[in-house]
Amino acid sequence: MPRPCRCRRIRCSPDSNYFKPRGIPIDELEEINLTLDELEAVRLADLEGMYQEDAAKKMGISRQTFGNIVNSAHKKIADALLNGRALKIEGGAVKKVG
Repeated sequence: MPRPCRCRRIRCSPDSNYFKPRGIPIDELEEINLTLDELEAVRLADLEGMYQEDAAKKMGISRQTFGNIVNSAHKKIADALLNGRALKIEGGAVKKVG
């Protein structure tokens, strides 16, 4: 039986939670779901430039888990950008702090 998912601490909440390619009707697009913890991991690693160990501590998770989350997020974002898919930001086992 897998371990239960720990609640991840996040500090950001996006103003926009949906991004799609311009000029393509929404009903013709495939959606990719980016969770709030994946967005937070990308924010900490890429926007803030934090090391994985420090970012993991901020989120209350292990460095290995942080690495897995940020890798998953990068794949989803690349898929959306390169294959013209919509990106929906929602969900995940998160707790808003700060």
